[in-house]
Amino acid sequence: MMSTENAITEEQTQQWVREQYLNATKYLAEKGVVTQSVEVQTSRYLAPIFAVWKLKTIDNDAIWVISGDLPCDHIQAEAADTVRDSLRHFSMKWQLQAQNIAGTTTEQAQFAKFLVGRAEGLYQLFENENLWKEG
Repeated sequence: MMSTENAITEEQTQQWVREQYLNATKYLAEKGVVTQSVEVQTSRYLAPIFAVWKLKTIDNDAIWVISGDLPCDHIQAEAADTVRDSLRHFSMKWQLQAQNIAGTTTEQAQFAKFLVGRAEGLYQLFENENLWKEG
């Protein structure tokens, strides 16, 4: 029997999705990237873990942006054909970033450990065939 105390309602899920979209576009705005539209059909989420949006910018560039219970980040759409591929790309990117900062300050070492954990989690989601079945 499934416990309902950890279950998230449809209303909570929709609220979470809206918040993640706002987080993603705010993150991009802080990077100087202004979005024009979202490709809803190619964007995906797994509440409350991650949301990956395929966005078009005002410069007509397409980008993937990830948000959720992990750092906001983005890549050019050419780096990944699908949401699933974008998870693998973010995972590898974060592993490399973690290696580059791991030996510096204590704070950066802690963040590197956090990044590695999130990268490994994303890769497990990427490998989970059940998540990517159509229908």
